[in-house]
Amino acid sequence: MLRIPSTKLCLAGGIRTFHTSKPLACSSSPAPPITNERNQSYIHHIGKDPLVYRNVGQHLRLAAEKYPNNEALVSCHENKRFTYSEALEKADRIAASFYQLGLKKGDRVGIWAPNGSQFYLSSLAAARAGMISVLINPAYQPPEVEYAINKVGVKAIIAHENFKTQEYYSMLTSLAPELSHCKPSELTSSKLPSLKSVIIDSEQNNKLPGTIAFRDLFNLSSESDISQIEALQPKIPPDSGVNIQFTSGTTGQPKAAFMSHYAFVNNARAIAKRNEQDQKDHRICLQTPFFHVFGIVIGITAAFTYGSTLVLPGPSFKASESLEAIVKEKCSAIFGTPTMYVDLVRAVRESGIKLPPIDLVVTGGATCTPQLFLDIQEILGVKKVKTVFGMTEGTAVLFQSLFDESKENVLQTVGHVMDHYEAKVVDQDGHTVPLGTPGELWVRGYGTMLGYWGDEQRTKETIDVDKWLRTGDQFQLREDGYGQIVGRMKEMVIRGGENIYPKELEDFLSTHPKILETHCVGVPDERMGEELCAYVRLKDSTTKLDHAELKSFCKGKIAYFKIPRYLRIIDSFPKTVSGKIQKFKLVELFKSESVQTTQ
Repeated sequence: MLRIPSTKLCLAGGIRTFHTSKPLACSSSPAPPITNERNQSYIHHIGKDPLVYRNVGQHLRLAAEKYPNNEALVSCHENKRFTYSEALEKADRIAASFYQLGLKKGDRVGIWAPNGSQFYLSSLAAARAGMISVLINPAYQPPEVEYAINKVGVKAIIAHENFKTQEYYSMLTSLAPELSHCKPSELTSSKLPSLKSVIIDSEQNNKLPGTIAFRDLFNLSSESDISQIEALQPKIPPDSGVNIQFTSGTTGQPKAAFMSHYAFVNNARAIAKRNEQDQKDHRICLQTPFFHVFGIVIGITAAFTYGSTLVLPGPSFKASESLEAIVKEKCSAIFGTPTMYVDLVRAVRESGIKLPPIDLVVTGGATCTPQLFLDIQEILGVKKVKTVFGMTEGTAVLFQSLFDESKENVLQTVGHVMDHYEAKVVDQDGHTVPLGTPGELWVRGYGTMLGYWGDEQRTKETIDVDKWLRTGDQFQLREDGYGQIVGRMKEMVIRGGENIYPKELEDFLSTHPKILETHCVGVPDERMGEELCAYVRLKDSTTKLDHAELKSFCKGKIAYFKIPRYLRIIDSFPKTVSGKIQKFKLVELFKSESVQTTQ
């Protein structure tokens, strides 16, 4: 039984009343029935496999022992590949060199780079050294990097010399002019007081003033120093911090989520098992960035568990590079966000390229429409499509597809609650609601972050005294442990008192024969408070879709108040580097149109 019928256990997750600071909007719907101990939205899924008390460095060493000759990483754009035994050896060389540079256990090491072997090895080296990797979005501009470095006290930063239009060394010298004339590892900056070492990976082998070349990290330490890294592993508690990631907020400064070795390892083990990576030596085309939990936990750390190979198509996502990598490296699995699959499906349709047999596709990072799921199976020729749902503050995955899922569960849910996790859905006062009733999802388990670095108040707003983590997602929980996203709480549109959840409408509009992708947002309206605007990408740019045709398509199929009042055709959506749609930018775009109209 997945749901524990015992009164004591069922009530354990919901004894305390907790008043959230995010009130839910009033609805014209009838009040839900009173929740009792038998129908409350609460579940505790006790896993069959016990949790392990292991740090990330030990998890890598076990992979090197079990799968020494399996390829760990294939970086197509760099033409580099190495096995698990080579990955461990290289990571330990870098880890030992960190100490030679004056870094100490617990120091923060920033990684500011696109996907590649340097990012992969640097993150592992920091974990093996007992240091904390700080993952910095490669698209960050100087003010954002300054904030990140100072927020968590980064002592060393590892960056590429340049990527696309980003000139990393130049940006760092704009923040710390002292870098251009200081000795390596002896930076003293008024703007970046914690930063002492700047390590640059230069394709031209340039020796930039004030920096250490990344390639030199493999030669700074003696063999004796390198051997000490393995001896250090038992002294790195799994409960200690391993990684900091900055959440992509739409207002205010990003929060620095601080995660533990224990959470990384155990979430990764559970993810790999549910993705059936124990059944086959998977070669995984990883399209998501390493600076995000999808890339570093679902990708890197989970791959250790069964010796899977990560194939990197390029430094950032391009559908054409992904297809080339899948074919050339005979990938059997693909990991990515829904937007990435939209582009992959289109690229296959347009090119007619034939992919090798794909056993598995994993999608996460945002909700996926049922139509896209079907396109992935039919156009990409995939045997199984699995979904993951989670958040940075939960380390990675909270719900995930099980092994032999029904088509219905794949299309209609975000998967089943993870092993060793509790989940409940609550109302505005923190009380559990009846099963199947929308409310906010709260979770509790081993993967909850240690907290927001240096921000006790925000930590308390997100994790209550009973260790329940508020997700901010409008959710419905089923008795069998599967969950459905209704939408983000802050994305709910209130039109004249009617609550509208954009995801429901997006799923429906994606079935229109002309529509490739759609995202709906609430926009201001003097009379109704909010109206709905549908932003749409068309499958064929030469075709047309007007508002009258869209309304006709909706009529008789969805309630009148859910039909978008506005339609905007768009060539591309504003996205984060991790592939998430930035809906707030769509709202800003609509508002700017309104301003221009009134001028």
